[in-house]
Amino acid sequence: MSEFIPPAKPIIGEEERAAVDRVLQSGMIAQGPEVEAFEREFSDQLVSSRPVVAVNSGTSGLHLGLLSAGVGVGDEVIVPSFTFAATANSVALTGATPVFADIDPETFTLDPGAVEAAITERTKGIMPVHLYGHPAHLDQLTRLAERYHLDIYEDAAQAHGAALDGRPVGTFGAFAMFSLYPTKNMTSGEGGMIVTATDELARTARLLRNQGMERQYENEIVGFNARMTDLHASIGRVQLTKLPAWTQQRRENAAYLSEHLAGVEIPVECPGATHVYHQYTIRVPEDRDGFARALRDEHQVGSGIYYPIPNHQLPSLASFAGEIDLPETHRAAREVLSLPVHPSLSEEDLDRIVTAVNSVARVGA
Repeated sequence: MSEFIPPAKPIIGEEERAAVDRVLQSGMIAQGPEVEAFEREFSDQLVSSRPVVAVNSGTSGLHLGLLSAGVGVGDEVIVPSFTFAATANSVALTGATPVFADIDPETFTLDPGAVEAAITERTKGIMPVHLYGHPAHLDQLTRLAERYHLDIYEDAAQAHGAALDGRPVGTFGAFAMFSLYPTKNMTSGEGGMIVTATDELARTARLLRNQGMERQYENEIVGFNARMTDLHASIGRVQLTKLPAWTQQRRENAAYLSEHLAGVEIPVECPGATHVYHQYTIRVPEDRDGFARALRDEHQVGSGIYYPIPNHQLPSLASFAGEIDLPETHRAAREVLSLPVHPSLSEEDLDRIVTAVNSVARVGA
């Protein structure tokens, strides 16, 4: 039997292990020089030298970013329902209300028309998600934000290195968040990065991550313990050096799949967009779940379903939604299937994926 091809595969090598060992030997394990260096390197490489604040998770990054931007009780933030729950959770945790809007069926990101229809006098900001590594419609959303005097908050959890018209995602909003969870395009083991438009917002985020203080025992505001450790930062620094090659490999793998797959709807890359393919997501209009089972059981090819339950239908978030109609969100939740696209795939793996998908598509799941 052929070896199973997993849908995702974190890459941890000798360099990462050596970096962790170096930190352990130094005795400086909590937030220290590695975190500071990681912030500087991430800023310079990915977000045009904007201020960057490292935290202990992507969700913390969204939460503290929103608080730093002044989001709180009485505010509304427009979010997609078709994404991981952390997006809306972070809004709710500030005391604000997440308002769900529908998605564009091609990119799976916020539909600007649906966003405009959801704006009220309480709307403070728009939080697009660059889902699967494709930039949201930031050009149109930015114009909407300017017209209605709103902020943009970018959920870039899956979009390290993505860009629109040559401008990196993470540089369009008041703040952005990148996740460093193990399955992302790069990892620090666990962690997140807050990218800010101003030094003032960055300073507030630093206070919030560290019990409200910059200097020990001089607490200025009520804060959290959301610090990144030097152990995690040391892993992230190594991964950052590998990210460009990994991104290129993901894009090449995606191009190969798009050229050879048949019988399924392949992902798009809009004009001007640089897609980094955190996921290579196809549509299977008929019996998506059976299609996934057939890939796994008959061909030993893994896949992922992100996200089968829209956020506005989750027990935790349904109370914010009311009676809303999000037809493209519901259709995506029924049809999407993410195929392996990670940099560890060999040419043989890619051929097996193509053969498996085309075979299942021909005969039906």
